[in-house]
Amino acid sequence: MRIFISADIEGIAGVATTSATVPGGHGYTDACRWMTQEVIAAVEGAKAAGATSFVIADGHGGADNLLLDALPDDVEVVRSWPRPLAMMQGIDSSFDAAFFIGYHTGGHHTDGVLAHTFRGLQIASVQVNGKPASELTVNAMIAHEFGVPVALVTGDHATCQHADEELNGVVRVAVKTECGRYSAQTLMPAEAQKRIKAAAQEAVSRLPEKPRAGAVACSVHVTFKHHWNAELLSFLPFAERTGPYSIAFEVKSASEAAGVFKFITSYQPLPPEA
Repeated sequence: MRIFISADIEGIAGVATTSATVPGGHGYTDACRWMTQEVIAAVEGAKAAGATSFVIADGHGGADNLLLDALPDDVEVVRSWPRPLAMMQGIDSSFDAAFFIGYHTGGHHTDGVLAHTFRGLQIASVQVNGKPASELTVNAMIAHEFGVPVALVTGDHATCQHADEELNGVVRVAVKTECGRYSAQTLMPAEAQKRIKAAAQEAVSRLPEKPRAGAVACSVHVTFKHHWNAELLSFLPFAERTGPYSIAFEVKSASEAAGVFKFITSYQPLPPEA
């Protein structure tokens, strides 16, 4: 049995500030260790239920947060950028389930610790096919393209509520409760890991029904926090400017959308000197 794990850092127990999510920031070293330990807990729980093969995509920041020396020898890790499927790089139809570890709510959500969509300093909100979308939304769509169900989601309380609304049969673990955008009431890391291990075992023991594989065309609308992004991206032939801060584009699949988002959040728009 094969499990694909997409891991982020904002939804990890103990993480509540932006400084803990960036290299060199206060708390970042601890956050990387806790992130790694939560992934290990998910692997151990899945193994207890019979899973035998794991690919883990490091999906945060520079995508080099997981401590490789601490991970089990029998897993594989996807690191660094760029990569076509972004946070879902490595998934294919051979996997029986996907786990989303350390996830967070989207920029359009009122609640959620460190809530954002793809790049918080740049993007205000995203809509897919007319509906507000988060990283969880888009990444679940990619998993479903390959016929892989999302079986486990961990993060804060708001993220677990979001997952319950978006996904059928998903097991959820809330490792903290949001007090505000940059504050949380959190479980201790060891307790969070204990709960994630038990939840991963449960998730594998009762996998959700496999979704029907296949790409779904997507109409995407992105609202930025600065007009410069919308103006510059509108020069691309596939993008239409829909307002001073927004663009829209059409893609054949969520996988294709992931590549566009990776480009949008990786290019370096430098406004002219005023």
